[in-house]
Amino acid sequence: MADPCRILVMASGNGSNFQALIDAVTAGRIPDSKIVRLIVNRGKAYATTRADLAGIPWEYFNLISHGFQAKAEKDQQKIQESRDRYDAALAEKLLQGDFKPDLVVLAGWMYVFGKQFLDPIEAAGIKVINLHPALPGKYDGAGAIERAFNDFKEGKLENNKTGIMVHYVIDKVDRGEPILVKEIECRAGEELHQLEERIHAQEHELIVEAAAKVARELVAQKNKTQ
Repeated sequence: MADPCRILVMASGNGSNFQALIDAVTAGRIPDSKIVRLIVNRGKAYATTRADLAGIPWEYFNLISHGFQAKAEKDQQKIQESRDRYDAALAEKLLQGDFKPDLVVLAGWMYVFGKQFLDPIEAAGIKVINLHPALPGKYDGAGAIERAFNDFKEGKLENNKTGIMVHYVIDKVDRGEPILVKEIECRAGEELHQLEERIHAQEHELIVEAAAKVARELVAQKNKTQ
């Protein structure tokens, strides 16, 4: 039997999706898997408390606090160079022996990776997946729910539906191959916060199902090579 799928989670805030993954691994819903580490990029992220309670090691690694970029930097070229150095350092960290995962799950990770992170991670055979509150090809980037809501209000939303997806991460924001997709219908008379609540309520299940699907595939590949 192959070793379990080693999962590393990255989060920036409350960590409710991280908690859903912890609970799912504990319950066997993500079979043959283990969450080996959490990385946060915000010092006050509550996800770290969840990690402590679950006995999962965690690390804080921040673009500015760790000296990659000056806080007041305005020069776009220097900002890009700083991000490239940060991405490369984080990739190197993940590739270390004790650290190295099979699967990276971005669960509310508020930072966009570039090729300096993604290329070496892909070369090492590590999969990176992300949860995004929109349908494939729609509302890439930040503010996706609000933008879909505004289009619905203006009668511009196709089929009156938005949704959520978990996709593989590439160097084009939210454009990687979808793993699982769920449509969510917008409702007349609903306020933005109500739509947000309905979408967030579905996110936990989708990220668990997608992580389980990818983990099963990775474990199957391990079994073939042993």
